[in-house]
Amino acid sequence: MSLVAPLNRKELHLPWIYPKFQVYRKCFGQYVGFSMFMDEILLSLTRKMYLPDIELIANLGDWPLEQRSATEKPIPIFSWCGSKSTKDIVMPTYDITEATLEMMGRVMVDILSVMGNSGPSWEEKIPMAFWRGRDSRQERLDLVKLAREHPDLINASLTNFFFFRKEEAEYGPKSEYISFFDFFKYRYQINIDGTVAAYRLPYLLAGGSLVLKQDSDFYEHFYNDLQPMVHYVPFNRNLSNLVEKLQWASDHDNEAKAIAENSRNFTLSNLMPKDILCYYAVLLKEYSKKLKSKSVVHDNMEHIKQPVQKSCLCPDEDKLQAKYSREEL
Repeated sequence: MSLVAPLNRKELHLPWIYPKFQVYRKCFGQYVGFSMFMDEILLSLTRKMYLPDIELIANLGDWPLEQRSATEKPIPIFSWCGSKSTKDIVMPTYDITEATLEMMGRVMVDILSVMGNSGPSWEEKIPMAFWRGRDSRQERLDLVKLAREHPDLINASLTNFFFFRKEEAEYGPKSEYISFFDFFKYRYQINIDGTVAAYRLPYLLAGGSLVLKQDSDFYEHFYNDLQPMVHYVPFNRNLSNLVEKLQWASDHDNEAKAIAENSRNFTLSNLMPKDILCYYAVLLKEYSKKLKSKSVVHDNMEHIKQPVQKSCLCPDEDKLQAKYSREEL
């Protein structure tokens, strides 16, 4: 993808308010539908701020890709998720990015909607752990088994079988989908990886319940700022101490409540729309400093145009200046 500023904007016959920088892209591979998320954030940024001319490679899948060592000169690939074994440049996930761009525009799960629908007070929440999700990792099946062994501590079930269809008879039946906001009727929330990091974590942190997070090799852009036993309670990747951690939370209610409040405050300080947009802006600015040549529009690149807002089109610059004097402007 390329972000470039036209040499002569008047030659483009664009309104005077049209964003200075233009977005161009070329997709590779069979499954490229998620290019819409990169399009939307880059178009949004070009409407809001000045950006440097850059070229970048964006990974349209969940899995981080770059596994070359430092001596092998890794390729700078932008991805929504990172891992301990890869060197991708991590940006906010497509999920929280879309939630940021659509916030207040349509009904969806985002940080503000979670905070406004976080269920009853801490004391009135059901003192159990809650989880729903699909079968995208073995540990999710293990959690269902653990919930059956400890029904007084854990309410967990699968909503869909795709990766482990043959195991549905053992770990089913599938449960009905419920509103994400209903999760927060429960005092404890379990976060387990899916195919990569579970992208629901920002919303769980915002919901006023205590988050218990699985140890993981995968991470999102903000994980380095999270502290165990300050913003969440960690448990082993194989779930071997999850019951023990839940029992600790039950026996240390004041400490558990304080951690839940810390996580909620963390989202207010780090995961609001302004934080996501600023993260992208700073990331692209710092990345541009590493480039040795100016970006160009290559052959066969598609120009991604700004959406037309018919209700708020402004007159072009010449007509506007003819109507108003400089003093009036």
